[in-house]
Amino acid sequence: MALLIVDLDKYIGNAKAWRDTFEDQMPEIEIRIWPDAGELADVEYLAFMRPNFDILPSFPNLKAMFSRSAGVESFIHHPKLPKVPLGKVEPPGGDPMMTEYVIMHVLRFHRDMPGYQAAQANREWRRTRIVRPEERRVGFLGYGMMAKPPALVLKSLGFNVSAWVRSPREAAEVPIFHGRDQLEPFLNQTDIAVCLLPLTSETEGIFCARTFAMMPSGAMLINVGRGKHVVVEDLIRALDSGQLSYAALDALSPEPLPSDSPLWLHPKVTVMPHVARRPTVAQLVMEIAANIRSAEAGGRLLQEIDMTLEY
Repeated sequence: MALLIVDLDKYIGNAKAWRDTFEDQMPEIEIRIWPDAGELADVEYLAFMRPNFDILPSFPNLKAMFSRSAGVESFIHHPKLPKVPLGKVEPPGGDPMMTEYVIMHVLRFHRDMPGYQAAQANREWRRTRIVRPEERRVGFLGYGMMAKPPALVLKSLGFNVSAWVRSPREAAEVPIFHGRDQLEPFLNQTDIAVCLLPLTSETEGIFCARTFAMMPSGAMLINVGRGKHVVVEDLIRALDSGQLSYAALDALSPEPLPSDSPLWLHPKVTVMPHVARRPTVAQLVMEIAANIRSAEAGGRLLQEIDMTLEY
């Protein structure tokens, strides 16, 4: 039984770190590093980031694949994608780095730090009313494992927190809106929108002129989903008109953001180079090993992608 690591070692750690960590956590599996695939029939699992299925060979005994990328939209419709289960590699309780990142931007906007920074640049001793947490409504688009921890932290701080998801959910810790029909009432009561949605044909361009108009005047946007969730031209118009106050964008399209993009120098936009979180080799190996053990025992992958839903 062999696991082939495809390009993960180029983005996170290195080949030695992957081999050594698997030796510690799952010594029974042989680790191979692409392009040294060895005998293809031995490879039962693939773990990758930004895979190129045009150059990967066929693996006759492949059982499952694991993607480090948060989004899988770039390859799940590839004609050469192997017909085996595909799982995401994510910590089941969320990632503390994502939690701190979301909290950081919510608190920045809530306490109007961009406004104070602008006042400082003008040497203005700015005194203005401070909005209390219970007066601020934070809405999460997506309420999966990455969204739930920051949502609960914000709730504990006194914010009014709600979430919008694709389909109905059982009772949750925060009010849940669902489906297209409830998107508008959700956005109507959202002062700070936090996007943690997967990118699908249904969610691409979800933040556009139509939905910005649904939000309260002066609302704010934090996008840690995918760049294509936001229609940039509509965002800039909403910011310039005052319909939105601020936007923090960690995910952009394309990446890196071109130097001539108007987002770079817009006074109401924070551009971040996709740095919300960075998992370690040890974290990823722990999740891959747990998935392989589940598969070998006849179970499902822990976070299996539904190809029809595209996430």
